[in-house]
Amino acid sequence: MSTVLKEEKIINVTWHGRGGQGGVTAAMILAEAAYIDGYKGVTAAPFFGVERRGAPITATTRFSRTPIRTLTPTAKAEVVVVLDERLMQAVDILRGLKPDGLLILNSSSPPEKFCTDMDIAVATSDANSIAEEIGLVVAGTVLINTSLLGAFSRASGLVSMESLEKAISKNFNPKAAQLNIRGARLTYEATRINRVWQLSSPGV
Repeated sequence: MSTVLKEEKIINVTWHGRGGQGGVTAAMILAEAAYIDGYKGVTAAPFFGVERRGAPITATTRFSRTPIRTLTPTAKAEVVVVLDERLMQAVDILRGLKPDGLLILNSSSPPEKFCTDMDIAVATSDANSIAEEIGLVVAGTVLINTSLLGAFSRASGLVSMESLEKAISKNFNPKAAQLNIRGARLTYEATRINRVWQLSSPGV
């Protein structure tokens, strides 16, 4: 699936996770992959609340086919990625998603479970099980951030898996990169989508 991005469109992606899950790293790798994919404007930034392991954290990725000249935060994102579905009960995540946006969740549940009265597309993939199965575990922590990049590619069609794999390779040693790429590929294949998502009209 491929999504055509109009030249003047800026895509805003918000990552929701917990400290230690690698949401900030995922946001940065996505920005790098977008640049490899041909986007001329890319940014990534973290936003911390209580800076401790397990506390909710937010990170953002922005990319555009043209240089990004505004660095002000956006109130609404086209895509929201949730690394821990339990955050849906603690944080008003949908508040930061455009009414016709795309919600991507690390969840074993079908996307229909998370459908609301908003006209959003929903994608789910059980990144936890995939990461555990292939051994993406460090010090007892299951690493799912890079795996969810595969779900992003599959559900949005905005950045190719090839570019994501190149970006992952630049951020890990060869052995770790191979494992993270495998996780991303398997998560890509396992992603379920309630409907095809398409971008809304251009704008920030």
